[in-house]
Amino acid sequence: MAPGRQPAPRRGRRPRARSAADGEPRRLPPPPPQPPPPGTRHRRRPPSPPPAALGRGLARKGRGPAVRPEGGRDKPGRGTVGRPGWARPLRPVRAMSGSLLRGLRLWPFRPPLLPLLAFGGLRRWLRVTYSTKKENTARPIGRYPVPNKKDMPYDIVELMEEVEMKTGFLPNVFKAMSHRPAEFRAFFAYYNAIMNKDTGRLSKADKELIIVATSVVNRCPYCVIAHGALHRIYSKQPALADQVIVNWKLADLSDRDVAMLEFALAVCRADNITEEHFQKLERHGFDREDAWDIGMISAFFAMSNRIAHYIDLRPNEEFYAMGRTPRGEPGGGAERA
Repeated sequence: MAPGRQPAPRRGRRPRARSAADGEPRRLPPPPPQPPPPGTRHRRRPPSPPPAALGRGLARKGRGPAVRPEGGRDKPGRGTVGRPGWARPLRPVRAMSGSLLRGLRLWPFRPPLLPLLAFGGLRRWLRVTYSTKKENTARPIGRYPVPNKKDMPYDIVELMEEVEMKTGFLPNVFKAMSHRPAEFRAFFAYYNAIMNKDTGRLSKADKELIIVATSVVNRCPYCVIAHGALHRIYSKQPALADQVIVNWKLADLSDRDVAMLEFALAVCRADNITEEHFQKLERHGFDREDAWDIGMISAFFAMSNRIAHYIDLRPNEEFYAMGRTPRGEPGGGAERA
């Protein structure tokens, strides 16, 4: 070999340049693609696999996400881009896009996807199709499980079927309290004793109004919504319960109703009950027995409000529209017990 001449590079290998910084070999950029010689016929490429199997095919061919070996340097591959020693995987969407249309030929459900390709919605379609999120986002009625009807005592099932037949739906409080059958019986026995008694000067509308006003103070959505619906039915006044919910002092209440609610709210807030409370009730036609009924309803539903609070009891959808339109029209509903 003549002095001063460099040896010719071996055929099939490209020369490497040394880096001025650290002396390590630096890869040269790939040469631009050369056009085929005139008269050369290209072989037709085989059809690409469908997109569902494309990721696996790329991984077998070494074109998937590149991993740096333990030696510190990686080998050149078709799936790596960037400086030596580091690898950046190809983006899956770009890797798919080249053969997506050809891969669709193998899919039996090809026609529905073609409009998605035209509008760029295939990515959204795949994300929704393979989503694990449930379509039904409705919240459960409470934190505690509702037992199966076949596992409930016969008397509880009989009462629940009677209520559902009479009202057209089963209020969620029956389902929630069935978690404890003994407490279910005690709860509704006392409820019937104070709410369905025939004696005294309190009407059903009066009792429901007391429940609405005290449940607002105790921040109980279930009792506010459910008993607001019952008050609309019993009183035939669609707006009064809503006014009490917003601000009972600005509602269209009579002096008798104001005195009744003042006493009920004093019991609800555990204020000091004095003789002045009873005297004010007497001036509006209530006696001591009526004061007992008002105080007992307020106290019982203070307990009920707290039960509904910690079990996260949700009101039925049917309660929202009850009593807002005259009976016989859509949403009017029938009388609920």
